[in-house]
Amino acid sequence: MFYEDVFKKLNKARVDYLVAGGVALVLHGVVRLTADLDLLVHLDRKNLEKFIEVMAELGYKPKLPVDVRELMDHEIREKWINEKNMKVFSFYNPNEPISLIDIFVNEPIDYGMLKENSIKVKSENLTIPVVSIHDLIKMKKISGRPQDIADINALKEKLKR
Repeated sequence: MFYEDVFKKLNKARVDYLVAGGVALVLHGVVRLTADLDLLVHLDRKNLEKFIEVMAELGYKPKLPVDVRELMDHEIREKWINEKNMKVFSFYNPNEPISLIDIFVNEPIDYGMLKENSIKVKSENLTIPVVSIHDLIKMKKISGRPQDIADINALKEKLKR
């Protein structure tokens, strides 16, 4: 699995996160190409500290020219959202250019509810927390891009089967 090292390190560091986006669709059994990994990371300061440490250990750097620790500051994230219309904060790995990780800078839906509804996907001896199909549909409706509409249709088909 492409992001296996990321999941292993996040789990080992006990980072509170959920997989969303295209990778979540794939983990739910929907055939879809995707290059980036979208994560909902619980925005608690200590949790974000652990997440940032894992990203550094794995060689990921912020795509934006900012101090990554600003991500832990709620007021700065709000400023990014309001002034820059930021939805995600992106990390890239200079050693693996196609490897991109996006984390949401706010909670499009209450994180506690998303976590409660989430599923655990097993891959060999790895457990991956994934946003539920119903919550993925809600998140995709909020985004509303053409790819999201296609994803919603694919997820609804999956539910029918």
